[in-house]
Amino acid sequence: MPTNVSVLSDHACELGEGPSYDPVSDTLYWFDIVNGLLLEKCLGKDGTTTIQLGQMASAQANIDGERQLILTETGLHVRDRTSGRLVLHTSVEATNAATRSNDARVHPCGALWFGTMGKQAETGAGSVYWFFRGELRQLYSGISIPNSIAFSPDGTIAYYADTAVGRIMRVACDARTGLPEGEPKVFAESESAGSFDGSVVDADGTLWNARWGEGRLAAYAPGGELVQAVLLPVSQPSCPAFVGKNADRLAVTSAWIGLSDDARRAEPDAGRTFLVDLSVKGRLEPDVLI
Repeated sequence: MPTNVSVLSDHACELGEGPSYDPVSDTLYWFDIVNGLLLEKCLGKDGTTTIQLGQMASAQANIDGERQLILTETGLHVRDRTSGRLVLHTSVEATNAATRSNDARVHPCGALWFGTMGKQAETGAGSVYWFFRGELRQLYSGISIPNSIAFSPDGTIAYYADTAVGRIMRVACDARTGLPEGEPKVFAESESAGSFDGSVVDADGTLWNARWGEGRLAAYAPGGELVQAVLLPVSQPSCPAFVGKNADRLAVTSAWIGLSDDARRAEPDAGRTFLVDLSVKGRLEPDVLI
């Protein structure tokens, strides 16, 4: 295992995704999408807590100290942290049993961008949505695997990708609302056999992307140039998140879905969640405004 990478949680997710960090409780949250699990890990304590949600779920955002917004295959749900009670807030593609949620990120203004996709990654079955103060809009349709949703520190740029296409797109954004302005342009294209999965942008505007299929975390400068790569001990890293009170380290989820028995034996850490101990200038995730 690379010297700056360690196992943060040894729970092996079939499809780990959606990591986000709560600085108040020093807790990382993430999901095993296909098994409907929410996972919690306090960075200062041993063990990982698993919570069965009863449906596929992929991302969460902090509303306040008592509540979370959970993105599932049926929509946006408010979860009470203490009781675990889940209440539907906004329905999203709830009548379409063929789709589920995927990647998401909170814009600096408090708006949430998130994606949906076919449960079998059917071509063009997904979309990217914007949600803010109770209003829901579809931004982009015809997307197969929405990923890499992230924002510049000042909120004037949004990023997203269709993993199936192999490009991260960049679009100007209204910093007050998180809505896109103008047409998206190509920010980065895949330079290898790997795919663009989840991303997060640091305080300097560098985009950190999990490269699914090639076992690394890749950093792209604001101009789209590849400037750094961190090798990971798994072939299918899925999404990074800044963690720690100073947001100066990265947690990265991964998955074992699709690996053969032989491949899993050769990759015993597949599905685990990792801590990348780099000196990064990260950003804490803003609360979502519902």
